[in-house]
Amino acid sequence: MASVVSGMLFETELLSEIREKFAYIDYDPYLQKNRLFFDNAGGSLKLKRTIEAFREFDYFPDHAQREHATARYLADVERKGLRDIRTIFNAKDGSISMYLTASQAIFDVTRVIVENIPGNNIVTTQLEHPSAYDSAKFYADRLGKELRVAKTNQITGGVDVEEIMSLIDENTCLLSVIYASNISGAILDIEKIVKEARKIKQDLYIVVDSVQHAPHGIIDLEKTPVDAMNFAPYKFFGVRGCGITYVSDRTAKLPLHRLLGKADNDIQLGSPVPAHFAAISEIVDYVCWIGSKYSNETDRRKLYEEGIERIATHERALLEALLDGTSNIEGLRHIPRVTVHLDYEDLTKRDFILAISIEGIDYKKTINLYEKENIIVYDRVATSIYSKRMLESFGLEGVIRVSPLHCNSIEEIEAFLEVTKKIVEEN
Repeated sequence: MASVVSGMLFETELLSEIREKFAYIDYDPYLQKNRLFFDNAGGSLKLKRTIEAFREFDYFPDHAQREHATARYLADVERKGLRDIRTIFNAKDGSISMYLTASQAIFDVTRVIVENIPGNNIVTTQLEHPSAYDSAKFYADRLGKELRVAKTNQITGGVDVEEIMSLIDENTCLLSVIYASNISGAILDIEKIVKEARKIKQDLYIVVDSVQHAPHGIIDLEKTPVDAMNFAPYKFFGVRGCGITYVSDRTAKLPLHRLLGKADNDIQLGSPVPAHFAAISEIVDYVCWIGSKYSNETDRRKLYEEGIERIATHERALLEALLDGTSNIEGLRHIPRVTVHLDYEDLTKRDFILAISIEGIDYKKTINLYEKENIIVYDRVATSIYSKRMLESFGLEGVIRVSPLHCNSIEEIEAFLEVTKKIVEEN
């Protein structure tokens, strides 16, 4: 089984520069030994500069909403961070707000839409993260609305556009849909979903969870004009402690939690944290830096797009190697007793995640065997609230989730495959 569009690895010199920018890329800071961290769908390897920038600005005692010179400087840092968030989203309108977590954001936005927009049903999917699915169910139950749930496709690992459309009607008050799955890696066709959904109901409110997809692929609100979208910097080479949300102009006018004296489009509660904004700017700087290696563009969004596309094509090449192997070793598709679940051939429609299992070895034991070989992966099992609904929709009890990152090398992929073969042969 070959991919539809092949990936392209970074040149060796560029990959070396990229790897140097990440902290502990191949080293466990606690155990003080080398390792492979292949659990980036649960966390993320971090850019050194995001941590350094956060630390640098968090030292400041000054409040950014004051009039002295240092405060004005911090306010400039915040404004730059806000512009860079808009660069990530390609958001030319709407409002940006920072929450403690991306999950808090989606609960708040779901609440305000369902409470205030007429309609007797909410549409979501089996593939959603609990923050999106549970918030939809919570407010559907609370307000007496029907929750309609689109089924997953067991071949693609995603949700078909037609399946979602079959549930939407003129009485749908909210469509809540994930951009990409953190179990199967499937990328949903959000552009088509938005267009087709609004053919059914022109003013339909749409919320998209892009936490998983943001570090791996393009987000473009000009092409997908939704009412809310979130991402989490900690899964995007950045720091923990905040979740970022875009809301459309019409959503910002709804009674979101806000300070009453502020403008309709200012939904930020509390004092801004310049350190978080500085860290986000470092993420965008980094992606644009990659873009600059391939393009002479000076427009920041265009450089960002180029960088993300190059990240995606490198990851696709690594994914191809994981699946089909290299000249040095066979891939997961060809190792006896290894099953690659939801193994859809079009890798352009998948983020860099694999769901696998090894026949005869349970999930906990498998991750422990990998850990003994200094490789960190994670099991997603149906007993977990974070994966139960999704796994059961695919008819699975559990999987081993393997989620490398674009800073990984082909040699590290080969090392993972070697360990997998060893586990199979010795257990």
